[in-house]
Amino acid sequence: MSAAADAGGRRPPPGESPRHTLSMRLRALRNRLLASPRFQRWAAAFPLTRPVARRHTRELFDLVAGFVYSQVLAACVRLDLFERLAAEGPASAAELAAGCEVPAERLEVLLRAAAALRLLERVSGEAWDLGPLGAALRGNPGVVAMIRHHALLYEDLRDPVALLRSPGPTALGAFWGYAASPLPASLAGQAVGDYSTLMAVSQQLVAEEIIAAYPLGRHRRLLDVGGGHGAFTRAVAARVPGLALAMFDLPAVAAQARESLAQAGLGERIEVHGGDFFRDPLPQGADLISLVRIVHDHDDEPARQLLRAVHQALPAGGRLLLAEPMAETRRAEPAGDAYFGLYLMAMGSGRPRSRAVLEAMLAEAGFSRVRERRTHTPLLTRLLVAER
Repeated sequence: MSAAADAGGRRPPPGESPRHTLSMRLRALRNRLLASPRFQRWAAAFPLTRPVARRHTRELFDLVAGFVYSQVLAACVRLDLFERLAAEGPASAAELAAGCEVPAERLEVLLRAAAALRLLERVSGEAWDLGPLGAALRGNPGVVAMIRHHALLYEDLRDPVALLRSPGPTALGAFWGYAASPLPASLAGQAVGDYSTLMAVSQQLVAEEIIAAYPLGRHRRLLDVGGGHGAFTRAVAARVPGLALAMFDLPAVAAQARESLAQAGLGERIEVHGGDFFRDPLPQGADLISLVRIVHDHDDEPARQLLRAVHQALPAGGRLLLAEPMAETRRAEPAGDAYFGLYLMAMGSGRPRSRAVLEAMLAEAGFSRVRERRTHTPLLTRLLVAER
């Protein structure tokens, strides 16, 4: 047998390396072993493989039970258990039940489930208190808002195969009105109010990540495109006092932003422009433009069009900040590829992209020197900086 033949004596097809063929055969062998009940019993009993077998069993069970876990979390949030325990201190199931119109014996089931997920913990006798994850949630109002919002996502994922087969109307598509509208600039205030409010709450953590990762103070003027009610520019205003600030969003969103910023005493600090960034030119004069969780909301061609518009609006040497969760993020792959992949499909627009894909799109739009600035929490957002 020649050296070009694989371990089984089969010569690889043209273009297929022996190493590639060997990896395929090894992967097939692995999959046959893992599917074998006999091998599973042996791996669970053998001392050296037992920890791995138990970990895989737990991981598989968590995938099967994941929806139940999410509903335990949703029930705790909807019943305000975390806020009540934080305000009133440890309480029994009977005391908690009296305030949420749930029979005590049934609420006990939820409390035990939440404790198993580290959301709550039993502290003494019959008393319950916040667990480590429940306590952490109280410091993240954006996460709590998303948990409440997920009722729409779960409705769209009720039949995931139907969602995969047909891009029909969805609850998320209706909520994010611009995603399905052929003329998003014509949307009225009511159509943009709910999603803009959700964006404002959930944007706070992302804003802090960006501010910590990039020295905004080296620039003269920032334009935040798709800025919603101004959550990012508000955070920047508080941290970078010498930076001129402007934002751009749909006319109805811009009108709400002006009112909100004026009430916060920032009406003179943050200039607000209304328009459609797919049809209207972006305002000129900024040497820094930010796209915070905007590009992944759009399909490839609209995303390319947006990047070209940003490139045209920047002066030579100006920079773009592109911040969003990304596919293929190490140790956060389920967030980018699983969660956002299905979420954006249900929304009806956009997809999560890897750093490599985004870098290629930026280069195609005319940007150079694309590099990544490390954020504290890559699962939440990653940050690319591109120069015109």
